[in-house]
Amino acid sequence: MTQIHTGGCQCGAVRFRVSGDLKDSSICHCRMCQKAFGAFYAPLVSTRDAELQWTRGSVKHFRSSNHVLRGFCENCGTPLTYEAADGIAIATGAFDDPAAVPPIIQFGVERKLPFVDHLHELPVRQTMDDVEAAPFLADIISYQHPDHDTEAWPEGDRP
Repeated sequence: MTQIHTGGCQCGAVRFRVSGDLKDSSICHCRMCQKAFGAFYAPLVSTRDAELQWTRGSVKHFRSSNHVLRGFCENCGTPLTYEAADGIAIATGAFDDPAAVPPIIQFGVERKLPFVDHLHELPVRQTMDDVEAAPFLADIISYQHPDHDTEAWPEGDRP
């Protein structure tokens, strides 16, 4: 049975479906990936042995080097792709079920930030643990696209 993975950007303007096995999930610590994701590292999974289909919208591209295009949603800015001669990788966090594609290797470790290996040692809190310091959390309404395909988006009178 063929595996089906779906996902998309935060606002729902861009959606995708990947049919097949996703085997090469990774984390890249290179400086280019840090900047592209605005994060400590970039979690990516290759679609090389699978079929990638854009089911809603299309990605906008930025050429980050002479060999790489970075795809993102032009509406909300969600990083979506890393595109090079060897294929397209999708941002793991953009999948509806990112836990289904855990990383198996790390790249660009020469630029790994020194504290990354100790993140699990930091104190942890649930989102609502901070409601006293951030009272807006008590009635926050998410306009983020849900983690599943929808016929249309946004639904109803959402902004």
